[in-house]
Amino acid sequence: MIERSLIIIKPDGVQRSLVGEIIRRFENTGLKIIGMKMVWADRKFAEEHYKAHKAKPFFKDVVDFITEGPIVALAVQGVHAVDNVRKLVGSTSPHEAMPGTIRGDFAHLSMKYASEKGSGGKNIIHASGSQKEAEQEIKLWFKKNELHSYKTVHEMHVF
Repeated sequence: MIERSLIIIKPDGVQRSLVGEIIRRFENTGLKIIGMKMVWADRKFAEEHYKAHKAKPFFKDVVDFITEGPIVALAVQGVHAVDNVRKLVGSTSPHEAMPGTIRGDFAHLSMKYASEKGSGGKNIIHASGSQKEAEQEIKLWFKKNELHSYKTVHEMHVF
């Protein structure tokens, strides 16, 4: 039940100064940050991250978008981390995301609109879609020595 998940605050989230607010939301739910870094992904790395979408029409747009500015990558850990992160993030298409979610509060464009404009879906954040995907993504984004183990108050008082 203790899982890990990858979160990427995309260039639009970084450029809009939402990093602290987004991190706060994950920490407030008891998820533990075990790895964090700011990087400017190059094209080859972005293509590796999005390789599952290589045959899809939006592949070039998402690669272009994630490489247009710095991003913040987070590895988090907690009970049902993948599902809980996805709930906090909201629907992939921001116009469908519920208020209170990150996308529902900070983004509003539909993925259809983004595709028509070739903007790569500026939806603030990426979150692993499954445990298997999370394991693969965390390995891609973080070296073993960049992931940390420690106890939080949540672990001492809730688990």
